[in-house]
Amino acid sequence: MKFADPTNDIAFKKIFGNTNKKEILISFLNAILRFEGDKTITNIIIVNSHQVPKIEALKETILDIKATNQAGHNFIIEMQKRDLGDFEKRTIYYTSKAYVEQLEKGDDYSKLKKVYFIGILKFNMFSSKNYLSNHLILNKETLTQDLGDFEFTFLELNKFDKNLNQLNSILDKWVYFLRHAQELNFVPNEFKNITAIEDAFQIATQQAWNKEELEVYDYIDLKEYDYINAIKTAEKKAAKRGLEKGLEKGLEKGLEQGVKQGENKNTAKIVINMLKNNMNIDLIMKITELSQQEIEYFKK
Repeated sequence: MKFADPTNDIAFKKIFGNTNKKEILISFLNAILRFEGDKTITNIIIVNSHQVPKIEALKETILDIKATNQAGHNFIIEMQKRDLGDFEKRTIYYTSKAYVEQLEKGDDYSKLKKVYFIGILKFNMFSSKNYLSNHLILNKETLTQDLGDFEFTFLELNKFDKNLNQLNSILDKWVYFLRHAQELNFVPNEFKNITAIEDAFQIATQQAWNKEELEVYDYIDLKEYDYINAIKTAEKKAAKRGLEKGLEKGLEKGLEQGVKQGENKNTAKIVINMLKNNMNIDLIMKITELSQQEIEYFKK
């Protein structure tokens, strides 16, 4: 038996955006948001349910999941595998946009409902060792949540290091599923009798997928490998060129030091990604504040 990688965008949307198995998303949200008692989600409407995207449209498609619960609260769940820079700003923008779009022109502000953003990350975003963090808008003096319409939760998968016999909660089991399902050949006993997770494993069984789903899954995986290889190749070229020739004057010294210390790694990723997507160099210069000579360097 082979399971799909749940962090693959199409697999994630197929598992957690399944309108016929809403209890999967309900269980996951209650676990990751630690909802208990009156806050427990008992019903949910998946706003953008799973559909297989066309491969040619994937560059413009954000495969997130949007849902509302019985109280009308809104949930945005996004799987993010790469750190492309300024993710926290994008998160705030995306959440604010979802909040504002609840109102039609002339509607009363009282109709606005709370928005929860859940980011599932395959990179480290915060310095804390905790793999799960919750972020609120608090009163600085009283530490009370007086402005309660926004909450941000981030799950940093790389920080989760528990093995099977250390899974003490539903949350632990969901995180283990996300990180390790593709490595398993069977459903471990630790997940038995947890219907939502057993259903998630069942949906992740690729033998039951149709041809279009498998093609998109493989395409996303290949694009990910291409991206990683491109970054590694660029870093090797930059290091080699910096050691052998460097760049002229202050640029030579600056980039050589950056290669050694990793200071330009994030900028390199962004520039290379922009160049791969044929973005205008003038626009790249404006966004990154790099010179044309510096940007041309990353083409080599």
